[in-house]
Amino acid sequence: MKITMIGSGYVGLVSGACFADFGHDVVCVDKDAAKIAALEAGRMPIYEPGLADLVAANVEAGRLSFTTDLAAGVAGADAVFIAVGTPSRRGDGHADLTFVFDASREIAAAATGKTVVVTKSTVPVGTGDKVEAILRETNANAEFAVVSNPEFLREGAAIGDFKRPDRIVIGTDDSAAQDVMREIYRPLYLNNSPILFTGRRTAELIKYAANAFLAAKITFINELADLSEKVGADVKDVSRGIGLDNRIGSKFLHAGPGYGGSCFPKDTLALLRTAEEHDSPLSIVSATVDANDRRKVAMGHKIIAAMGGDVKGKRIALLGLTFKPNTDDMRDAPSLSIVPVLAEAGADIRAFDPEGMETAKAMLDGIDYRASAQAAVEGADAVVLVTEWDVFRALDPRKLAAAMRGKLLIDLRNVYNPVEVERAGLIYHGIGRGAPAGA
Repeated sequence: MKITMIGSGYVGLVSGACFADFGHDVVCVDKDAAKIAALEAGRMPIYEPGLADLVAANVEAGRLSFTTDLAAGVAGADAVFIAVGTPSRRGDGHADLTFVFDASREIAAAATGKTVVVTKSTVPVGTGDKVEAILRETNANAEFAVVSNPEFLREGAAIGDFKRPDRIVIGTDDSAAQDVMREIYRPLYLNNSPILFTGRRTAELIKYAANAFLAAKITFINELADLSEKVGADVKDVSRGIGLDNRIGSKFLHAGPGYGGSCFPKDTLALLRTAEEHDSPLSIVSATVDANDRRKVAMGHKIIAAMGGDVKGKRIALLGLTFKPNTDDMRDAPSLSIVPVLAEAGADIRAFDPEGMETAKAMLDGIDYRASAQAAVEGADAVVLVTEWDVFRALDPRKLAAAMRGKLLIDLRNVYNPVEVERAGLIYHGIGRGAPAGA
């Protein structure tokens, strides 16, 4: 089938490359001429493991191409996917749908014959209705079917998530559009990936509900981590103890410095705005957002407390800056809240991140960026693990101890074994790993 992907960012590029790998003819459209030129030259606009090779293979096979010409890309397409950004609108937290609506108008002007228009972007409930109205108002002579097909991709594991999904959600009541979507996803259906057909508004809500639930799960275990420290429990064992219950599950029960990234922060806010508009409060989601915002700032103060309450002039090495490993994404990363707290307290901050430093430099002041983990920890009074990249998991505590001036290792991801760290002569501070009460 011929598929057009409007937007060549994270979702559009990964989805387009994977569809092409299924054997479809895919063209990715973007208004950013520099981005398209880079893609044509084999340079990726984002860091995602395996993406460059996947794109190169499908370009070479003639199944994947890139263009700035939306009209040419849309003409004759069996399905046109909208995969543009929907960032939080400044001031009120609503999803900014400007790019979605602009793309809809351009699609309508270029469409020929019956066109299936698929919203892949994360959009509030009812957006598909508005897209359909725009399409019909812009081109009353064309025939359109609007489908909601939300993505459930994790940054750093997006290709695997796309090719081996837990489910594929398709929101439409149009039988012809359902047939088109079945054919597009036929390779996954043959691999027994469940396809859930729903109403369009239901599909839109499923996406937000899923992200809000996961954000709440993360926040729940983070708050239990704080309690664990107070009562002398180990949150890692608590997580395992409740995660083995198959009604709960172990995923997203890893205590840390708070969630960030391109999805959870903006999607929880957008869902809250939708709930307010319909006078249907979501108190659990609201509490999740507030608790997560507080937590990221609290991590900065936790570091200061572990260092005796005064970090002025002390050298702190931060390992990792991105919101999670295997991505260069800095959006709403915990480091964005931690660094200002430490800088204001007068700390000498050094940092290393395998992929995120160029992005971080535009967002964080007061950091001495280093070319390696070893260079960052040299002479440090304290080392803080912020993002659990594999390269940091493999660090030898004995070599850390030898390189440091101080002896404090603050593990915000509970990656290290406290016994091994202390055997190396370091003092270990984790998350939710309290000493027994009275000890």
